[in-house]
Amino acid sequence: MYRDGRGVPKSDEDAVKWYIKAAEQGKAGGQSGLGFMYKEGRGVPQSDEEAAKWYRKAAEQGDASGQVYLGFTYKKGRGVPQSDEEAVKWYRKAAQQGNARGQNSLGDMYRDGRGVPQSDEEAVKWYRKAAEQGYALAQNYLGAMYRDGQGVSKSDEEAMKCYRISAEQGDAAGQNKLGWMYEKGRGVPQSDDEAVKWYRKAAEQGHAGGQRNLGAMYQDGRGVSKSDEEAVKWYRKAAEKGDASGQGQLGLMYEDGRGVPQSNEEAVKWYRKAAEKGHAGGQRNLGAMYQDGREKQQNKVLQKDKISLDSSIFVGEACLSLMKRLRNGTEKQQYKGMHSDKISLESCIRMGEACLNLMKRR
Repeated sequence: MYRDGRGVPKSDEDAVKWYIKAAEQGKAGGQSGLGFMYKEGRGVPQSDEEAAKWYRKAAEQGDASGQVYLGFTYKKGRGVPQSDEEAVKWYRKAAQQGNARGQNSLGDMYRDGRGVPQSDEEAVKWYRKAAEQGYALAQNYLGAMYRDGQGVSKSDEEAMKCYRISAEQGDAAGQNKLGWMYEKGRGVPQSDDEAVKWYRKAAEQGHAGGQRNLGAMYQDGRGVSKSDEEAVKWYRKAAEKGDASGQGQLGLMYEDGRGVPQSNEEAVKWYRKAAEKGHAGGQRNLGAMYQDGREKQQNKVLQKDKISLDSSIFVGEACLSLMKRLRNGTEKQQYKGMHSDKISLESCIRMGEACLNLMKRR
């Protein structure tokens, strides 16, 4: 109650105090709760080792929450050596007790083939059990399995049912997926208005995908009045949450000066963030910015030296002509020619080489 501020002022320190009292009496719920506080560093210094210790005590008493959390620590290798097999072992114990989170987590392991032979059918089985208990994350995963035809016959209609149940529970990920189905017209009649409605619900809950998708609808004027300013607003929210596609789109808006003052520096900044996450569009656009910057720098050098391609050719030809005259004359004539023209044979060669290099770059 203290941890969540229900019926009392929220206080992590008081929550830890009561969890310790319960845990030391061997109460599994207290042990699991104390493990959670150590994992999050709330009311106590963060410690994965202490979290794993208390999760194990709860799990070994048969506490399903402790079993799920212990499975998670093994999956991530936090406070214990990483082991998919151990993760599956503890997820299964929780799942067999009917714990929805454990069922969903076990489904993940079957889907990805971690600690068990890969099996879409087994993944669907466990996702369905969790989904039937109203677990929104499992509803989304089950919807994706129907959408892609993994472990079940492909059905956009069944996918829509799963996404809608999740979305109507207020799950932001489900709302974003439902919006996507409306935008693409999969399993329902295509509707930009419905897409915007569900993207907005997800976006207002802080879901980065929903924010990015809502930004795209504003940019294109689909289901809403076209507005680059609104597009930038939502792309920025997604980008600041680390969404690579949102970062790439925000960079593009800065490069084109749409909804924001044009800024190559800001464009590069956001392209780089997207590129570093492996986003292909960000990598391509960042490469193009570097290419353009290199060409502009070359042009600046030429402008600074006040020399053009034509003048380079002229100087090269003059040096060549002078060298021919010097080569064909007597030593006295060579000296006189060099003194008169204030130039040496060596300097002519250097100038000629410099001009030739410049012409090659152009």
